[in-house]
Amino acid sequence: MKTLRIFLSSLFAVILGVTAPAQTHEHMNMDAPAAKTETFKVWGNCDLCKARIEEAVKVEGVTNADWSTKNKLLTVSFDPSKTSKDALSKKLALVSHDTEKYKVTGEVNANLPGCCQYERAK
Repeated sequence: MKTLRIFLSSLFAVILGVTAPAQTHEHMNMDAPAAKTETFKVWGNCDLCKARIEEAVKVEGVTNADWSTKNKLLTVSFDPSKTSKDALSKKLALVSHDTEKYKVTGEVNANLPGCCQYERAK
């Protein structure tokens, strides 16, 4: 009798261990928000600009950011429930980098090192 009780308890634990994770994963996938990826123009010149631009958009919800010194495009992946392209563009203007939508107010070049002084879009 004691052996039967131990066997049934073990069998129940194994069955519970196999089925519980499968149910948890299905539920978790339903609630996960889809990441959004946006690419937009950000003015700058060099690797210092790259570091500044990528650091500026490292906010809650951003999972990846990459700015190209060659084509001046920032590709950023983020959770749209936590941030937006508009909010990220504003952040970039605050660190002296013009975007397609927001321009830096005041004198841009005064806040940047010499190698970072870029020609502003007209």
